Amino acid sequence: MLKAGIVGLPNVGKSTLFNALVANAKADAANFPFCTIEPNVGVVSVPDERLAVLAELSQSQKIVPTRMEFVDIAGLVQGASKGEGLGNQFLANIREVDAIVHVVRCFDDDDIIHVSGSVDPARDIEVINLELALADLTQTEKRLERVRKQVKGKKEGQEEIPALEKILAALNEGMGARHVELTEEEEDLIKSLGLLTRKPIIYAANVSEDDLATGNEWVEAVRKIATADKAKVVIVSAQVESELVEIPEEEKADYLEALGVKEGGLQSLIQATYELLGLRTYLTTGPQETRAWTILAGMKAPQAAGVIHTDFEKGFIRAETVSYEDLVACKTMTVAKEKGLVRSEGKEYVVQEGDVVLFRFNV
Repeated sequence: MLKAGIVGLPNVGKSTLFNALVANAKADAANFPFCTIEPNVGVVSVPDERLAVLAELSQSQKIVPTRMEFVDIAGLVQGASKGEGLGNQFLANIREVDAIVHVVRCFDDDDIIHVSGSVDPARDIEVINLELALADLTQTEKRLERVRKQVKGKKEGQEEIPALEKILAALNEGMGARHVELTEEEEDLIKSLGLLTRKPIIYAANVSEDDLATGNEWVEAVRKIATADKAKVVIVSAQVESELVEIPEEEKADYLEALGVKEGGLQSLIQATYELLGLRTYLTTGPQETRAWTILAGMKAPQAAGVIHTDFEKGFIRAETVSYEDLVACKTMTVAKEKGLVRSEGKEYVVQEGDVVLFRFNV
């Protein structure tokens, strides 16, 4: 399951946003630092309108969307890399996620105390990124020292050293590890470090209701930083998300439209995360269930089958594939086959976004 960690300074709206995204989560959202001591975890269904359409065509008994896990990690402060504000514990939680959602305060409210006394997204981002980089620097230095001792006088085991040296050089120059180009082999060697600054990052600019559609000067400052940091920016409003939880489902679209936006923060964050991680969704459908499956872009048919079950990958024969649009237009798989729209794909086929697939395999 895809896991995203929500981080940021105290009182930027992290827990409020988390509570809204994961409607039944129980994170506190009090107006003081460190109200979230243990990371709160919430699992959400990834919205996908295609599932209901396919389920109706197949008369499926149930719909199973793919899921995403959000982890609300307590507010980081300056000195977190040295243990300030329970920093070490919180940083360890971040190492376990696939992507980081960095919530940045882009609204003014005298009733909500800012830990630094004023709203300044650029400063806030720098504080968090510096702590993540310092933690990576310490970890990389220790690992490099250990590896050098282990391989001293040996020919084998040297491969990790150049990768660590490249990362260390980047960190010392004030760049995140995500800016370092590594070979696939080097990537595998350093993967266990869980480097924080190598994780994909999405800046969630938390704005007031009035700025949700257009953003503001603070959002533009965040965008400028994100461009240099190979990151994405999503404008969200924790205030609006909290209100959406209370609104009946059939009224949400009208409410969002009145605010000048087409979708809520959850959908925007999920979409940005999928794009950043290079993820795709394929679909399976039948009388029992219609289901969405998440894969990496570029995955071939046997690997995609393995996401369902390892036996599917081991015994893969072929994949009967049709695009979602073609199947919906034809109404049934039988008609799609008659029109030659269902393809029989082999082991080299790269599964595409929106493919509806039936795998054939040997047990």
